[in-house]
Amino acid sequence: MPLLRTLALTATSAALATVIAAAPASAASGVQAEPTYATVLVTCFGRGLVMPPDFLLACGDGNDRLGGLYWSHWGGDSAVATGYEEANDCDPYCAAGHFHTFPVKITLSDSKPWPGDPGLRHFTKLTISYPDTEPSWPHDPVRELWD
Repeated sequence: MPLLRTLALTATSAALATVIAAAPASAASGVQAEPTYATVLVTCFGRGLVMPPDFLLACGDGNDRLGGLYWSHWGGDSAVATGYEEANDCDPYCAAGHFHTFPVKITLSDSKPWPGDPGLRHFTKLTISYPDTEPSWPHDPVRELWD
């Protein structure tokens, strides 16, 4: 059973960040599965999200973002999505640059306890792969994420 696509959860406390990922209780056994805690993706504003539809990579100026994210996997240790990256070429400088859109595959990994909420884990690495064309300017496809 896939995770709910519409689940975008703000983790401001463990109570809000608990994701009930259990299957429905079996009518025959009457046993209900234990809830599990989410691994979140922390935004530059310090909010924890689960399966966000978009994500800002350049917090300072907004010149790089991910959008149209479709999550095919979201687990405790990794997450995978496809979507697009909108990045400014900053040529000749960012204010005069142009935005370009690239299809991407996103992989989140290296989950660790989140200092913002010890009951949760957060992804600390984001890897971008480009199935078609990638930016012609210098860019880092592996990014260390904030917590």
